[in-house]
Amino acid sequence: MTRKKVVLYNPKAVFYDMPLALLAIGSMLDPAHYEVIIIDGRVDDRPLEALLEATEGALCFGVTSLTGNPLRDALKVTRTVRARHPNIPIIWGGWHTSLFAEETLRDEPAIDISVQGQGEGTFRELVACLESGADLANVNGICYRTAKGEIVKNPGRALEDMNLLPRVNYELIDVEKYFKAKKQRQFDYISSAGCRFRCTFCADPFVFSRKWTAIEPDRMGEELEYWHKKYQFTDLNFQDETFFTKRQRVTAIAQQFLDRDIKTTWAGTMRADQGARMSEEEFDLCKAGGLRRVLVGVESGSQEMMDWLAKDIKLEQVYETAQKCASRDINVIFPFIVGFPDETDKSVLDSLRVARELNSMHPGFTTPIFFFKPYPGSKITQDVVAKGYQLPQTIEDWADFDYIGSSGPWVSAEKYRMVDRFKFYNKLAGRKRKWYTAPAQWIAGLRCDSLFFEWPMEKILADRLIPKQQLS
Repeated sequence: MTRKKVVLYNPKAVFYDMPLALLAIGSMLDPAHYEVIIIDGRVDDRPLEALLEATEGALCFGVTSLTGNPLRDALKVTRTVRARHPNIPIIWGGWHTSLFAEETLRDEPAIDISVQGQGEGTFRELVACLESGADLANVNGICYRTAKGEIVKNPGRALEDMNLLPRVNYELIDVEKYFKAKKQRQFDYISSAGCRFRCTFCADPFVFSRKWTAIEPDRMGEELEYWHKKYQFTDLNFQDETFFTKRQRVTAIAQQFLDRDIKTTWAGTMRADQGARMSEEEFDLCKAGGLRRVLVGVESGSQEMMDWLAKDIKLEQVYETAQKCASRDINVIFPFIVGFPDETDKSVLDSLRVARELNSMHPGFTTPIFFFKPYPGSKITQDVVAKGYQLPQTIEDWADFDYIGSSGPWVSAEKYRMVDRFKFYNKLAGRKRKWYTAPAQWIAGLRCDSLFFEWPMEKILADRLIPKQQLS
């Protein structure tokens, strides 16, 4: 029997995480009946030519979408495939379509179906319907265009227990290509889906309705032991929204690494309250099991602002978590966000102060600072839109959305310049010192402590010699 081809595409971007979303939905299909072909614009040679060949006679073509610059490549590829194959069903999923289910279809006529939220079960049912010609009205979690051109949004789909899903099949991609692109043998894995928390600047509460599901430690240990033996990775990056949601589960995972002799380091996301609740013994077990780095979102150095953001953590918990990590030589990324609507100067300065203190605690600590941009789906965005702020209006406009290097209209040019210079000098001051960098780092620390950033010759030189990060 000839297998039906299902072609999936990951758009170009500046990061090289494995296409876990595509792997997850592709692994839902029976390999005896379907040939799943994943093409990645980031690592594959001549991806467009490969797509046009692969989609010849395919059952459907799917694209994962991320708001921002990756949309540009996704649109280009989608339109090219549509022009070559006018009748192939084209499906978009991912973060952008979870936030803009109907708008995606209205903006781009080449897209037939959009998928919202967790896509595994939805995609399996959707592919079966496309093959049999069944009515798409029965597939929850999608928005689709009818034969008459009408756009219909079906009911949403509840978050499915990840333990009921099949093991993700990494053999659908060339794993070595990602090791090469990353310049390290780092394996990517998602062990949970969703987020239980209510941060007002984040889209997770909108997409996941504050639900969370996770793979049990025993199953994870078995899977990761299998993939470790096959690919010999030396680092493991958990791509979970909130990996440390249940500390007993995390310590059980660390124990799995030890019991199965999986020799790898690993990194995951942690909230400050979760780190504060973990005992010294639990931290020791994670460290022994390979934990090398956590990401702890601080967001603000002002407790008042943190409460307004509904972070539900205390600054004391941030420092306690930082101390536990520093004493065990566990690296930490502490992201901050400044420039919220109506944020006071004091709140911004508090964030810079806390970022400076955390950055000074350990050479493996970093404190990236971002400017708030209204991201769709978040409560703050809903509030500013209600007050007259205009979001990008089309999918083309969202392709220009930059959440890394720009700020909203609430940030003056003077404040932007001060924060931008602080970021540079704080990063320089916090790096591990060497004899030839010590003088510059000492000066950088003095600049941060005094907030004196006039005549920033070091930054001017660095900006000329080091390329700025591209849009994601």
